[in-house]
Amino acid sequence: MSTSAGDEAATLPTTYTPADVEGELYERWVERGYFSADAKSDKPPFTIVIPPPNVTGSLHLGHAFEHTLIDALVRRKRMQGYEALWQPGMDHAGIATQNVVERELAKEGKSRHDLGREAFVERVWKWKAESGGQISGQMRRLGDGVDWSRERFTMDEGLSQAVQTIFKKLFDDELIYRAERIINWCPRCLTAISDIEVEYQDDDGELVSIRYGEGENSIVVATTRAETMLGDTAVAVHPEDERYKHLVGTEIELPLTGRRIPIVADAHVDPEFGTGAVKVTPAHDPNDFEIGQRHGLPNIAVMDEHAVITVHGPFLGLDRLEARSAIVAALRAEGRIVAEKRPYVHSVGHCSRCKTTIEPRLSMQWWVKVGPLAKAAGDAVRDGKVKIHPQEMEKRYFDWVDNLHDWCISRQLWWGHRIPVWYGPNGEVVCVGPDEQPPAGEGWHQDTDVLDTWFSSGLWPFSTLGWPEQTESLAKFYPNSVLVTGYDILFFWVARMMMFGLYAMDGTPPFHTIALHGMVRDQNGKKMSKSFGNVVNPLDWMDKYGSDALRFTLARGANPGVDVPIGEDWVQAARNFANKIWNATRFALMNGATVEGPLPAPEELTAADRWILSRLNSTVAEVDGLYEDYQFSKLSEALYHFAWDEVFDWYVELSKTTLAKGGPQADAARRVLGEVLDVTLRLLHPIVPFVTETLWTTLTGAESVVIADWPKDSGFRDAGAEAEIATLQQVVTEVRRFRTDQGLKPGQRVPAALELDGTALAAHEDAIRSLLRLTAPEEGFSATASLPVAGATVSLDLSGTIDVAAERKRLAKDLAAAEKEKAQTTAKLGNEAFLAKAPDEVVAKIKGRQEAAEADIARITAQLAALPQG
Repeated sequence: MSTSAGDEAATLPTTYTPADVEGELYERWVERGYFSADAKSDKPPFTIVIPPPNVTGSLHLGHAFEHTLIDALVRRKRMQGYEALWQPGMDHAGIATQNVVERELAKEGKSRHDLGREAFVERVWKWKAESGGQISGQMRRLGDGVDWSRERFTMDEGLSQAVQTIFKKLFDDELIYRAERIINWCPRCLTAISDIEVEYQDDDGELVSIRYGEGENSIVVATTRAETMLGDTAVAVHPEDERYKHLVGTEIELPLTGRRIPIVADAHVDPEFGTGAVKVTPAHDPNDFEIGQRHGLPNIAVMDEHAVITVHGPFLGLDRLEARSAIVAALRAEGRIVAEKRPYVHSVGHCSRCKTTIEPRLSMQWWVKVGPLAKAAGDAVRDGKVKIHPQEMEKRYFDWVDNLHDWCISRQLWWGHRIPVWYGPNGEVVCVGPDEQPPAGEGWHQDTDVLDTWFSSGLWPFSTLGWPEQTESLAKFYPNSVLVTGYDILFFWVARMMMFGLYAMDGTPPFHTIALHGMVRDQNGKKMSKSFGNVVNPLDWMDKYGSDALRFTLARGANPGVDVPIGEDWVQAARNFANKIWNATRFALMNGATVEGPLPAPEELTAADRWILSRLNSTVAEVDGLYEDYQFSKLSEALYHFAWDEVFDWYVELSKTTLAKGGPQADAARRVLGEVLDVTLRLLHPIVPFVTETLWTTLTGAESVVIADWPKDSGFRDAGAEAEIATLQQVVTEVRRFRTDQGLKPGQRVPAALELDGTALAAHEDAIRSLLRLTAPEEGFSATASLPVAGATVSLDLSGTIDVAAERKRLAKDLAAAEKEKAQTTAKLGNEAFLAKAPDEVVAKIKGRQEAAEADIARITAQLAALPQG
């Protein structure tokens, strides 16, 4: 045994305690600059941006999942010799952050209006400095290998310049415009929100049918929002609807108001739905707005920004829901309610931030004309410039970008990038770029709105690298190599980055590949939600089991584009894996495993040595291929089974026999053992960085596995050794199963004779005896059970180790039960009447029971035959 290796093993505690090493290791990595990316480097670049978490946020399992996958990719590429940049930063999260600070002010009995805009924004910056960004510390806990020296914020000076630059460019290219349109309005947040920030859910409402007009010329419309009828400016019917052709072009009285409104024909109306006639409220419904535009109808707004009624005396000042009940009651009193349906379940939009019901509202807003931008974003994928992984997600992407509506980018908030447009006293409109002075003088004022948060985060892949300046970092690290993100923000974020990247960077897309993953769910596949009570704080699991255990669990569940169920039992199992790695490496070090010097020539190695080296190289090749295909689950499984099953459970055990004999083969085994652990720890490092760093540096004496070379497949394969060890495994597995069936304890020693001559096992008798706890036969040995396996025979003397009579009785009882089960299932499957009526799944279940019974009969019969006679 190598003295130095034994000494190194002695420095490792007998058990692995993650809390003792994780924090210290991470700070060491950062201090040594391992995660820093050099734009001047000659190495090929590899770039990934962090999907910027909200400054209000904290680490949740979704973050931990995504960050684990990104970190694994970046760590591997760094080891492969790339100049790897993982760009960190945070999003200013306009609505969410403003809500947080407004809630703080409310506790003081104040509102933002009490402070005024400038003082309120200062208050938000103060909150950001004191309380925002706790997620950064949590990212360190997880082991994120980001370049902290490059950390950005979507409202820092550089990104603000980028936002103003691209706004000006879009404005000058007439791709940004201001117009009055129907928008999604949140009466709680008091701002417009985009379509993708609206969450739809089925709510209980009411459907009321109202008769407009009198007598033969009356017409019935149905609505779930009776309060908006005060703003009706027409009733619409389908042009081909014979029921109403005689009414088209006439006018009808709008109940409660005294106004007369026209009946118009419009192809948008579905004649099969309801009465085939619909009320048209252009100021409060997007479809009605379009009908109104086609027919030149006036827009009558009946609610203010708080969703309070602003017209018609009896209902003035009522909240929309109060007004709904009051208006229905008034209509009922006039005999105009034809039908009422309660509850009426229908899909209703809610603000994704505060869950308030959205109010469609006519409003003057700023818009991006997305047509040409969206076409470029679609073409980049169709032309193969950008690949979406998994490929089946392409359809979802095209469905979105090919049908994009113009994007409302203005928000009625104070926290965010203020729109760089000034209005003059005579109606002038001036857009100001970052290097331009805004117009001054009496009557000039800046637009009060700010930009949608997704406007600035859409610039993230290039604004973080210094754009619009042509920096070294931009030249080196743009475009990004891959974007790793959830399919749930394919529309929110990915499409916007594609549009802006192609537009700002002369047709160069922001990334080569979009690798989409699913959402983390609980162990039953249910969405995690506070209301369900199944939300898990990842920090709790990291405290309990270590960051590596959480990371390995998440990576092991990550199939491309598929949701990931996770339970605490799985994290505990991953912790056990980390412990197994620790214990096996510690054993190897105590027994002289070494990485010094070249590997011995194949002819100097045992079959077990050649087998594990062959399997090692196959695993390197397999893992490399799976990484390139973003198959994190499969590569994690491959590493798990190679490390645990083949290295720890087989090779380490087989090497014990060789090491015990000493001599040149023992020295060779120590070198092979060191090689296998060296490579295995490097393969595991991107996913479980902390335990591998501790063990690899102890094993090799090198500086850090973070900057070690990624393993390469040497090409060595030995099919003969693999077949030989597979035969040995078959024998050991079969005899172990027999021992278990006979009720022998794992450590119980049994006398046995081995007939191995003429087989591939002849050289492995010592290993077989050691693995199976078999002692050599002594004088008077009498075999009571013989097991023929793989051309060899293992004869055991079980006398004195089991109660043969009791065992025969137990097995006979089990055999009878299995035969009864087979008879019952065979009878059912032979019954034609039963088969004609039974569902396919029932028949399949019975066939499965029959097959299981047949397997039990064969197994038990073999066990009985192997028992001693008498």
